[in-house]
Amino acid sequence: MVMGKVQVGAAVICAATVCAAAALIVRHRMRCSSRWARAMAIVKELEEKCGTPIAKLKQVADAMTVEMHAGLASEGGSKLKMIISYVDNLPTGDEKGLFYALDLGGTNFRALRVQLGGKDGGIVNQEFTEVSIPPNLMVGSSDALFDYIAAALAKFVAEEGEDSELPPGRQRELGFTFSFPVMQTSIDSGTLIRWTKGFSIDDTVGQDVVAELAKAMGRHGIEMRVSALVNDTIGTLAGGRYFNKDVLVAVILGTGTNAAYVERAQAIPKWHGPLPKSGEMVINMEWGNFRSSHLPLTEYDHAMDTESLNPGEQIFEKITSGMYLGEIVRRVLCRMAEEVAFFGDTVPPKLKVPFILRTPEMSAMHHDTSSDLRVVGTKLKDILEISNTSLKTRKVVVELCNIVATRGARLAAAGILGILKKMGRDTPREGEIQKTVIAMDGGLYEHYTEFSKCMENTVNELVGEEVSKSIDIIHSNDGSGIGAALLAASHSQYLEVVDS
Repeated sequence: MVMGKVQVGAAVICAATVCAAAALIVRHRMRCSSRWARAMAIVKELEEKCGTPIAKLKQVADAMTVEMHAGLASEGGSKLKMIISYVDNLPTGDEKGLFYALDLGGTNFRALRVQLGGKDGGIVNQEFTEVSIPPNLMVGSSDALFDYIAAALAKFVAEEGEDSELPPGRQRELGFTFSFPVMQTSIDSGTLIRWTKGFSIDDTVGQDVVAELAKAMGRHGIEMRVSALVNDTIGTLAGGRYFNKDVLVAVILGTGTNAAYVERAQAIPKWHGPLPKSGEMVINMEWGNFRSSHLPLTEYDHAMDTESLNPGEQIFEKITSGMYLGEIVRRVLCRMAEEVAFFGDTVPPKLKVPFILRTPEMSAMHHDTSSDLRVVGTKLKDILEISNTSLKTRKVVVELCNIVATRGARLAAAGILGILKKMGRDTPREGEIQKTVIAMDGGLYEHYTEFSKCMENTVNELVGEEVSKSIDIIHSNDGSGIGAALLAASHSQYLEVVDS
């Protein structure tokens, strides 16, 4: 009888233990289910706030067009600078001879030598050298920086072959790509507004950068004339036009973003000089600074902007360019880790580091087609030190990449529609086929396939089937280098000789 009681007691204890364990499992599952539901709510909220229905994109495009008009009408009339580039003579393909380019846009610079073969000859030969700028020269004096550049250029010129010899009486000519804010005063002169990208050389601000370069070249015995001062976007347009006469727009989608287009000179109210013979002028929009109440901004965008080095500026760039897309994804993941323990009970420390998740890594995760999304798993482990993620978790990461990239790509397409509207090329013209070619460049466009495909599809969707037949989007590679050399050729002081 006693044994029976013991057995009954043990059975009761065992049953209680099983019930308690079952309850724990249920509670754990409920907690996990609740966490997952809250995580999905964050994803859903992001998707809604990043929404870019066609109606909204058309509002963005209309706002872009309005700002373009305002920026052309007066200095400071718009967030869009709408800078007159003084490029009124784009390459035709007939240019002939030897031309140089100098491309200064960051911590490296390149010198290029390009041999043009004239009509049907194309680019006969091109060579280049790339040189890193020592950090001390990025904060030193302008003389030291330009002397360093000129010394490398002199060495490059000295390596010319016999086929690079100039005709008697001809001076070498150079296109200077200077991708810093400049107030242009002519095709071959411009005053530096400020240094960016880690440079801080106060004695150059307010100075003509072409004059500074020319003095340095003189000190190094280089006989060379700077025939064109441009930025990379205008170089991209020139490079595209050299091969295709219908190129009228250029867009850079890389670390940053910008656009340029060909405007009728008569349509520029602030243009006071004699109208160019071509009747056209290339406008550097500086569209990264565009902003509008119609832009679908989220709390992550606002926080990133507030904490940036230039709060309130470059809003369009901050939601469409390669510098920022990965950072937006990181901020969403960080919130999910902090609020719903998306990666476990502790927040991965690396996830709190700003800009640790770069857009190339985001692109690699977005493009992962493996059945177990192992690229996503590897990137999370290698970059953020987040291990043992489930397939379900990895799928959410891919979805976040898709939401952020899709918004950026579709907004870039809306910007392009804004330009087409300003040019009157967004609607069909009866009995007239008006070809418009858009030259694209930049690492984001070139390497992030999901982004570029989405952008191109959205342009077609926005303009409609009939107009889309007259619009081509092409990759114009290396506009910042080749484009500058081509502009030196098309603005050569020996143009009549070249054309003869």
